[in-house]
Amino acid sequence: MKLRPDQPRLTVEERSARQADRLISIRLRMAIGRELDKQGITTPAAMGEALGIPPSEAVMLLTNRIWREGAIAQLEAAAARLGLQVPGQ
Repeated sequence: MKLRPDQPRLTVEERSARQADRLISIRLRMAIGRELDKQGITTPAAMGEALGIPPSEAVMLLTNRIWREGAIAQLEAAAARLGLQVPGQ
């Protein structure tokens, strides 16, 4: 991964925490995606309605692979709204 000149290097602890967050977000995305598929929810509008957020945000939340601050909390809220218990958390 190339760093931008203004981007500070992460410490070992920060990298470990980020990796753990990444794994949690993958588990949450997979569980949410399976539940939406199980319920037959496939369109962005239906996803947004089911998750209680605008359709564009729902699609971005479920497909975005870039680490973003607060994504775990949004995914956990979406999972809770669907009544999911995600293993490994």
